[in-house]
Amino acid sequence: MPSSLNQRQALLVLNGLPHVGPIMLRHLMDAFGGDAVAVLAGKHAKLLGVKGVGPKAADTLVHWADRFDLAKEVAQMRQTGTRFFIQEDEKFPELLREMYDPPIGLYWQGEYIVDRPCVAIVGTRRSTLYGRSVTKRFASELARLGFCIVSGMASGTDTAAHEGALEAGGKTVAVFGCGLDTIYPPENKDLYKKIVAHGAVASEFPFGRGADRQTFPMRNRVVAGMCQGVIVIESAVSGGSMITARFAGEQGRTLMAVPGRID
Repeated sequence: MPSSLNQRQALLVLNGLPHVGPIMLRHLMDAFGGDAVAVLAGKHAKLLGVKGVGPKAADTLVHWADRFDLAKEVAQMRQTGTRFFIQEDEKFPELLREMYDPPIGLYWQGEYIVDRPCVAIVGTRRSTLYGRSVTKRFASELARLGFCIVSGMASGTDTAAHEGALEAGGKTVAVFGCGLDTIYPPENKDLYKKIVAHGAVASEFPFGRGADRQTFPMRNRVVAGMCQGVIVIESAVSGGSMITARFAGEQGRTLMAVPGRID
């Protein structure tokens, strides 16, 4: 079966397997000469010899056809107009390639709009009325200047960032912490439709993957990695937006914050 796959299909499989993440994949690709098809055809003993690969991951790779339904995934992609960009693609966001652990691939719906400068706007889900107002103001003005506004479509600040960009006639990308078949939070279903129509939604997670404590930090690193800069509007000390800010600093992005009231 692996020999009938091409590189993109093999990476789609690897991206959807449990126990296999971006860093492990990099070690696997190094061990198998950059050939994702060869990784899926690898013998158990050789897989165990790769840095970071334990018995559970090796077993998952050997029996990948039982763990991931490639035909179903491809069918769902066609039905929803979803593309899967891999790192070799011209349309894989350039800045993401600079990351220590770039996504194996990105599921993408909507326009390709990250060939322009991108700024992430993030903050708390429990944003104040003032915080949402400032968020929309920043998003609208930056969108009018030609920046793509990137955020995570969460309640509060993220929602205001996307809305501000759209209201200004600009472009915005929502990065999901789940598969693109799951609208999270559910109340943002209409916003999701507007973003797909006038921007894009992206995720590194396969269809059917729900949001959890592991996926949100992974989402946040993509939000930061896709952008030249990150603006934090309101955040708790231990909030998810501070994780995004930390990733931005580690990746050498420009980090900005609203220090208090500016009206």
